[in-house]
Amino acid sequence: MRFRKALARKKRKEREAAGEIKELNITAMMDMMTILLVFLLKSFASSSASITASDDVKPPVSSTRATPKDTVAVTITPKNILVGEKEVLRLTNGQVPAEQLQGRLVAPLDAALKKEVEKLKYIADRNPAAPFNRELSVIGDKRVPYDLLLTVLYTAGQNELENYRFVVLQKEEGGQ
Repeated sequence: MRFRKALARKKRKEREAAGEIKELNITAMMDMMTILLVFLLKSFASSSASITASDDVKPPVSSTRATPKDTVAVTITPKNILVGEKEVLRLTNGQVPAEQLQGRLVAPLDAALKKEVEKLKYIADRNPAAPFNRELSVIGDKRVPYDLLLTVLYTAGQNELENYRFVVLQKEEGGQ
């Protein structure tokens, strides 16, 4: 009898030493998930359109009340063209270099926009809550020539980005 008790005690101690979990306490895990959920909701609720502060980009001022949407963003400065935050083309004297043009199509911008559209379509195929809405946000310096703006919009249109939104700075109340 003593031998059986000693053997049972030895087996029990071996199980405890092996780290066998008898019951699972999920309170700590639920606390962690709640904190993550609050953080993600808070970051999702904030505006996703942002302009990188730069001396090169001075958007025009407007009295609009519309809020920016999360779309493909093309930034046009007197020195370069960016898709998102990545430079795709350096301009010479505020114009697209002739070797980068194919008619009115800007080749490096076309390639970058194709990648963005493919990515958005991939997301839309897998997530019905995020449809591909064919929208483009244009962040342009107020000194950008109209011809350059038309060339960029033509290139975007060739990549199924047909709805344009121009990002402007909101005019201060009471200011001019």
